[in-house]
Amino acid sequence: MKNVIEVNNLSKRYKNFLLDNISFTVPEGYICGFIGQNGAGKTTTLNLILGMALKDSGQIKVMDKSSEDVAIKEDLGVLLDQSYFQEDWTPIDIEKAISPFYSRWDSKTFHQYLQRFSLSPRQKFKTMSRGMRTKLGLAVTLSHDAKLLLLDEPTSGLDPVMRNEILDILRDYMIEENKSVFFSTHITSDLEKVADYIIYIYNGRILYSGLKDDLIDKYCLVRGGHDELPSSKRESIIGLREHIGGFEGMIEVSDIGGFPSGVITETVSLDDIMVYMNRKGA
Repeated sequence: MKNVIEVNNLSKRYKNFLLDNISFTVPEGYICGFIGQNGAGKTTTLNLILGMALKDSGQIKVMDKSSEDVAIKEDLGVLLDQSYFQEDWTPIDIEKAISPFYSRWDSKTFHQYLQRFSLSPRQKFKTMSRGMRTKLGLAVTLSHDAKLLLLDEPTSGLDPVMRNEILDILRDYMIEENKSVFFSTHITSDLEKVADYIIYIYNGRILYSGLKDDLIDKYCLVRGGHDELPSSKRESIIGLREHIGGFEGMIEVSDIGGFPSGVITETVSLDDIMVYMNRKGA
């Protein structure tokens, strides 16, 4: 399988945070969700991939080239959580400023997205809502035939209707062959709708990298009464919480044998996995 991103032994230390020798790959042709709570290291990692921060050690390859190779920029579509457009610019001004940097810039496509998003070509950026700004950024990102999209929290702060619209756009983007998406977010419900592949970062360390379905199938929720929790199972339960009615937690499916028949097991969501891993302290 060809990889569009390869990260090996990447480290970056800040005063109060350490990205701790992480390694992962992103396969071509997938929407890859990069999940973790706020402060886990998602934006730091993305900034390092983009060359917006200097790594302390490690290697990063993007589409078989060093991430420092300027040639790859042509094939990247980037949408950051913080926009850097000038406040007084309109979409027309933004196109004039950005299009010279991309040999495959398609003005027709850009204006089609503006129309699809109900964005006026002459509205100033400073008067746009957060949702409108996100849509404008996505229009720019999708108008130069990028092979790999790098999106940092693209649906954060948006209402459910707008979030679904953006997810639909990503589905449309993936119809073409050899396209890939690296999608950083803490809104895991969005990823459950569109992602095929998951990278889970916790406190600067990678806890999982692989197919989304494999991660979800690995765990289940377990709950029962006080007298239904064998002492031999306590260490196996991730994020164990005991309360007046009994206990609850998450456990690997391979460890569910040995509980009394009254114990209830349920499938997990990505949200569940993050919540219980956080309780455990990973």
